[in-house]
Formats: sequence, C-alpha cells, structure tokens
Amino acid sequence: MKRLSRTAFSPYLALGVFAAALLPAAGPAHADDDARTVYVQTNLVSNVPGQAQTTDPNLQNAWGVAFFPGGPFWVNDNNAGLSTLYLGDGTIVDFPGTKTPFAVVIPGPNGSPAGFQAAPTGIVWNPTTGFAVTDPATGVKLPSNFIFDTEDGTISAWAFALTDKTHAILTVDNSAVPNAADGAVYKGLAFGTNTKGNFIFATNFRAGTVEAYDQNFHLTKLDGAFTDPHIPAGFAPFGIRNIDGDLFVTYAKQDGPKHDDVAGAGNGFVDVFDTDGHLLRRFATRGSLNSPWGVTRSSYGFGQFSGDVLVGNFGDGRINVFDSQGHFLDQLEGVKGKAITIDGLWTLNFGGGALSSPDALYFTAGPNHETDGLFGTITPGAASDDRDADQQKHDRD
Repeated sequence: MKRLSRTAFSPYLALGVFAAALLPAAGPAHADDDARTVYVQTNLVSNVPGQAQTTDPNLQNAWGVAFFPGGPFWVNDNNAGLSTLYLGDGTIVDFPGTKTPFAVVIPGPNGSPAGFQAAPTGIVWNPTTGFAVTDPATGVKLPSNFIFDTEDGTISAWAFALTDKTHAILTVDNSAVPNAADGAVYKGLAFGTNTKGNFIFATNFRAGTVEAYDQNFHLTKLDGAFTDPHIPAGFAPFGIRNIDGDLFVTYAKQDGPKHDDVAGAGNGFVDVFDTDGHLLRRFATRGSLNSPWGVTRSSYGFGQFSGDVLVGNFGDGRINVFDSQGHFLDQLEGVKGKAITIDGLWTLNFGGGALSSPDALYFTAGPNHETDGLFGTITPGAASDDRDADQQKHDRD
C-alpha cells in the first residue's frame, strides 16, 4: 500500500497549499482535427487488491471529489461513511506524524445509533470564510474547508482547525423532512455565487429539487426554482456541477422509493441554470445519456475533445462528449475504437490537485453494484486516423 511519508506531510498539504511547481505543464492546445485521440485509463486506487496501483480498503463506492488547488484529492467513500485523501498519483495521504490514512468520518442524522454509517455523495471545497462550523471541544466557530452531503439527507462540513480532525460536523439534517419515510436523499453538491452571496446547491433526488443553502447553512429561496417544465415526471436532479459560473444539473429516472436511479438507454437529461435558479437552456436530452451524474469541461490539452463538455453515465459507465452548445459528438474511446466503460462511474474532474496534471481527467466509480471503489485517470494518448469503418462504428445499444 503506497502512502505519503510522515515527514513529507504537513497541515498545509491537507488544506492544499502545495507548490504549484509540482503540477506538470499543460499539453498542446488541440489535437489534429482529422485524427482521433486514443484515451488511456489508469486505475490509481481501489479497495480490491490487484485492480489498481494502490490498494485502500476504505475506498468503497468512491463518489464525489474535491480539492483545494494544489492540495490532495478528497474522495467520498459512500459505502464506508468516510472521505479519504490521495495525491494525484494515487498515494494515500496519512494524518500528520502517523502512518494512519487521513480519513474523515461523515456524521449521520441526529439521533443515529452507535455505529451508524453515513452515505456521503457530493463534496465541495469552500473557498470562502463562511459556512462555519462550531468546534465541539472549544465552542469556537471555524470556517469550513470542505462540505459534504449524503443520501441520508444531511449536510456536514469539516475544518482543518477542528480539534478532532477525524470527524466532520453535522450542519443540516433533513433526513426526516417532510417525514421519516420521505426524507431528503442528496446525490450531488456544488458551490456558487450570485448577487445575494455564496451558496451551496444540493440535489435532492427524492424530492426532485435543487436546494440552495447560504453561508450559514440556511435553506434559501432564490429568484428561480431550478425547475424545467419539460422534464418528464419521474426524473429528478441527480448530479450538479458549476462550470464557468453556471450550474449544470443532470437528471436520472427515479425508482419506486425515489432513492436510486433506474438505468437505461436514454434515461437522462442535462439542464443549465444560473446560480439564481433560472433555467438557461436544455443542454442534452436522452440519446446516449444513461443515468448521467458526472459532468465537467475538458482542458485544452485533452486531445481531440479539448474544451468540450464531458458527461459521464452512471448507468452504463460511458463518457459522452458534447460541444459547448450541447451537440453530441461522441464517447471517449480507448484502443481499437472501443468506448471507455467504467462500471459505476461517478465523478469526472480534471486535475489541479497535488501531483496531478491539469490535462488528466480524474474519475471515481463504484464497481460491482457500488460495493467496491475505484479512483483513476483518463489521459489523451496517441492520435489515430487509420481506423476502418467497422472500428469507427461501435455498438452503443
């Protein structure tokens, strides 16, 4: 098991204050228009021995990812109730001065029994001095560094200055809102700013809503309501991502209890809203979408699809490519023109954390029906322009 040595770790690394010189230079701006880029998947960390370069038993159903620029990647472990830290090369980050992996326990709802394990999903880095938490040991309010939401209907936050650095602090509990049977189920989280201030935005999959919370963790009614009258009944906000100041919201089909998605070809939509909750446009409709969750804009050194929008399907593990206007272009492909397929695909996030390249696409996944975990990269490899027609036409059904 590969880990960062205790002597190399410092509190500043946990907050992400890491030398920018560690980041490799960006690659070429664009690939040849007539060439197709062969993308390469590298598995960095898994809970299953032999499946990746590093083994970490805590990495179970790896979901949301966030980092302070230049800092470690924080990865939510949905099946372990934790958020764990890694460098961009897959090295496990330890607590300062120890050989114990840096793992933060995400709290359950108020009144949870001993041993209750929360199910974290979304995570954001907080770049502001708001969203404070109270240190239980001192009573002092501390600006949070990372904020989490869960399928249990809670939002919690963590600050490096907390006395107990192993536990996040519960800030919102909607597990029984409107009632215990129909409590919130949060699947995604984003940070954004509008004229009223700084907000976090949580996708409540059960209620079919996007909720906005101000810097005091108060539910806030904005000018818009994050609604799209043309989304069919039975589809609900699933993932959410701030891209260039707008909120991209993915929609998936709800199951009977409205807790999980129903995968299937065409089961998905993507909308774009402003941070006041107004619908700006429909970005993508059905087609190649299949329970989409992760969404990001690619770097300008990502080969053939530099600068395009990538939407990952949790349903079939494929990564769809759209231009900025929402026109479908293709799916990311590896060798022999085969679509890259990652079982249980969740986050898509380009590098910017410690020991990462800004042109590396980082992903998380929950393979084997969300019981296992995977953290890795997809990078542009050699360009290929000699595929025959049969190779170019792969089956996506």
